[in-house]
Amino acid sequence: MPQLFQGAFGRKLFPRALLSEFAVPELFPPLCGLIRQGDSVPGGPSMRSLKCLLLLITVAGSLGFAANPAAVYSAPPILPKQFAGWQIEGAALASKDVAAADPTNAALLKEYGFTDFEAATYKSDDGRTLKIRAARFTDASGAFGAYSFYLQPEMAREEIGDQGASLNQRVLFYRGHIVVEAVFSQLTPMSPAGLRELAGLLPRPSGNASNLPPILAFMPHHGYQSNTEKYAEGPLALGAIASPLPADLVDFGANPEVVLGQYSTPGGATTLMLIEYPTPALAAEHLRRIDAAHHAAKPEAGVSSVENIGPFFDKRTGPIVAIAAGPLSQSDAQTLLGAVNYEASVTWNENTYFDKKNNIANLLVNIILLCILVGAISLAAGLAFGGARVLLRRYFPGRVFGRSDQTEFISLRLGEPAARGSAMRPRGSADTPKQS
Repeated sequence: MPQLFQGAFGRKLFPRALLSEFAVPELFPPLCGLIRQGDSVPGGPSMRSLKCLLLLITVAGSLGFAANPAAVYSAPPILPKQFAGWQIEGAALASKDVAAADPTNAALLKEYGFTDFEAATYKSDDGRTLKIRAARFTDASGAFGAYSFYLQPEMAREEIGDQGASLNQRVLFYRGHIVVEAVFSQLTPMSPAGLRELAGLLPRPSGNASNLPPILAFMPHHGYQSNTEKYAEGPLALGAIASPLPADLVDFGANPEVVLGQYSTPGGATTLMLIEYPTPALAAEHLRRIDAAHHAAKPEAGVSSVENIGPFFDKRTGPIVAIAAGPLSQSDAQTLLGAVNYEASVTWNENTYFDKKNNIANLLVNIILLCILVGAISLAAGLAFGGARVLLRRYFPGRVFGRSDQTEFISLRLGEPAARGSAMRPRGSADTPKQS
């Protein structure tokens, strides 16, 4: 079983001093000479000397800035001084040498994007010790790949960090782009809670570096054997996870992502391998290569072939090539491969502008101005029409407006007949009492 960051404790992290000397001979000697010899530069000798001195100071500062990149950006330390009652003993041992983390698998960790490593020993008030090794990677995908490489099937799952597992006193977990291995001298019921607090104190990546590989979401859950999921970003990791395909057929030059897991079928343990390529066309092309290598009666010299691991089934769904290999029947393979389905989600992105033409506030202002303009035109038209009518009736009475055939109209005058009718109604039977 590979151990994370072997040899980090019990040996010197820095076997030899890494010293570099920067000898700066005469830099740009002609510049000061040109300044001295130029007749067009104003000022006397003191002015020329001052300009030469300022130029040398600027050049020296630029060289010092470039020679010390840590001054530009310094990554925060990985491990805290204390957490959950644990106090660090001495200072954490830090190194950017991948061999200091794990000399056996140094090249593989580098393939996952290893950046730096820290190791420290903590001690509690009751005398227990805790040794922690932490490796930082460029993104969460590399950290998950390294975590899956060190993860063993016999480990028990733990709710620590993004994912965690334990075996006896050893606990392995990752959080963001950092993989942590903790070894307790003695476990207590509060040990997992302490590591959860440690996971919360670890630095987090920013932006897309915190995203896990999307291909992990396409692994089926039914029949999955715990702690068998492996992720590969290059040929070294692919060779270390017992892949049914060689690296030549996977073709890491096309930038694929590979995830592999073990599943239980009626015939036994089966390997499911998913390879995601950047485009469906690349996936179709590599599937044809895989099929050709699988159906080849006798592999030719220098031509990669599929490993002899029993029945072999494959399919393509979108940019993903799914492969099922192992002791399984065709119906079991169809069931397992049928659980892998790629559903494309198309997002239409358009460039947005914030100029005068595409500003929504400017549109609202123009709408308001249009309403004011329409209202003003309506008011002016009403005044013009009414004024013209008044003028025509004043200077041309009875000719255009106000004629008798236009002014007269039918009027019911409902109020006047009612009043006259009540006054002119004769007194009759309504006023005399009815005789029986």
